[in-house]
Amino acid sequence: MHIIQNRRSFLASAAAVGVAGVLGTTTRAWAEPLPETTTIRLAKISGICIAPQYVAEELLRLEGFTDVRYVTSEPGYGTSEMIARGEVDFSLNFAAPLAVAIDAGDPIMVLAGVHPGCFELFGNESIRSMRDLKGKTVGVQGLGSTPHVFLTSMAAYVGLDPQKDIRWVTDPAVRPMELFIKGKVDAFLGFPPEPQELHARNIGHVVVNSAIDRPWSQYFCCMLAGNAEFVRNNPVATKRVLRAILKAADLCVAEPWRIARQIVDGGFAANYDYALQTMSEVPYGKWREYDPEDTIRFYALRLHESGMIKSSPHEIIANGTDWRSLSEVKRELKT
Repeated sequence: MHIIQNRRSFLASAAAVGVAGVLGTTTRAWAEPLPETTTIRLAKISGICIAPQYVAEELLRLEGFTDVRYVTSEPGYGTSEMIARGEVDFSLNFAAPLAVAIDAGDPIMVLAGVHPGCFELFGNESIRSMRDLKGKTVGVQGLGSTPHVFLTSMAAYVGLDPQKDIRWVTDPAVRPMELFIKGKVDAFLGFPPEPQELHARNIGHVVVNSAIDRPWSQYFCCMLAGNAEFVRNNPVATKRVLRAILKAADLCVAEPWRIARQIVDGGFAANYDYALQTMSEVPYGKWREYDPEDTIRFYALRLHESGMIKSSPHEIIANGTDWRSLSEVKRELKT
């Protein structure tokens, strides 16, 4: 009964706020062919900036999916690996690691950008800019992890050699944030809810905030990607998933307090205040404005310059992106 009430509350609130295209265009879905499958699997990770996929369940049901599953990532496996291995069909994932996966030949297709601005670089008093990372220690969960890949691209952008100029500190048993709090590393890159916790505890200071600092604020952080075989074999289902998640992003803009409560109640986040801060600060509405291809090109170029990938940006875009469904959905939602 509690689950039913939550669903009814979600739909009622979505209709009440009048978000453009959230529920008003569902008749278009009825006029389309039925999805090739009624089961959709999405990833569940510790990061809460991917909230649109966590609150999209009812929108996905309106699109014709009767079985919506959330698959928890296994230790040692990133979201890109889950998509490539076919363990999930779709997930929001970070732009730079997606470029690395595509370069490695993983069967991944990037379909849209969803939002920029969720990561923050924290430093101690010795670090005031990205260039100050030269010769310093930076904590990451592992080489090749999302923070490591993003920081590699950021360091390359300001002229550092990420392999020679930065001392990477990894400890699989300890979160990089804890290493930073204990003073064992000079800097680390945090994703929600980590930045929110450090702000609340008044620990460290922000060197780069990707929501406001250029050029990072001008590109997507999280993008929707799907298993390439699923996308190829299920074009109708793919478009319907994309439409539901972009509508869910609109809900994050329209009612951040309700979305924060929903992801906490759903077990996707533990702290309501951190969730609300994330929903209020991450610019979820930017999917309507930014060009996702620009994001892939930007990060692929940085990673190519650093030697982390061999493919050119053109090859990454040609082999691992498909914007056709996005173009159709944008026209439908009049963006």
